[in-house]
Amino acid sequence: MLETRNITKVYKEGQIEVVAVDSVSLSLTKGKLLLIMGPSGSGKTTLLSMMGCILRPTSGQIVVDGKMMSNLSEDKLPEIRKRYFGFTFQSFNLFPSLNACENIELVLRLKGKRNNLKSEALRLLDIVGLSKRSYFYPKDLSGGEKQRVAIARALACEPKIILADEPTANLDSKTGLQVLSLLKGLACDLEKVVVVVSHDPKVEPLADEIVFLEDGRIK
Repeated sequence: MLETRNITKVYKEGQIEVVAVDSVSLSLTKGKLLLIMGPSGSGKTTLLSMMGCILRPTSGQIVVDGKMMSNLSEDKLPEIRKRYFGFTFQSFNLFPSLNACENIELVLRLKGKRNNLKSEALRLLDIVGLSKRSYFYPKDLSGGEKQRVAIARALACEPKIILADEPTANLDSKTGLQVLSLLKGLACDLEKVVVVVSHDPKVEPLADEIVFLEDGRIK
């Protein structure tokens, strides 16, 4: 479903070249949770951004569902992201003026869905165990509840791949494990590819595969 083939990302700072990710190859299948770990600055978020077709690699190939991303023009990539990917972030990125249901409805609309937006949003909130908080605004939700809304939003329009960047960073350890257990369940029960970036060793037992990055390379 998702494959990286010797992908490298190089940033230029004046005359200096910084290699953020160096020749990383991964192959991901449905129903599995991959955990990417490593110290700060090791290239985890850059790798995740390339996997999600947000950044293009300097060299190497990203393959999504058999399609070479390097063969696509820049204007085709938003459609790939809408069709295949759901994203969650450590800062939740919820709209404060919209309640939980409306936050998800907005993403459904942005992804092209036009009918039954509210019923679909409520269904997604039920999947993540937040049906009783559907009409609460972000300011009235706990950190764990906000992240569950973010995960429900990531499931909008049934993406095949969920990419989560430090989804437990702003949560206490108990709530963080609950969120990771939810992501693990999505991989198993809904047969999603789930990729989680984290530096927290407590999430290791939930992973089907663990990749350690250091200086942009797999160790």
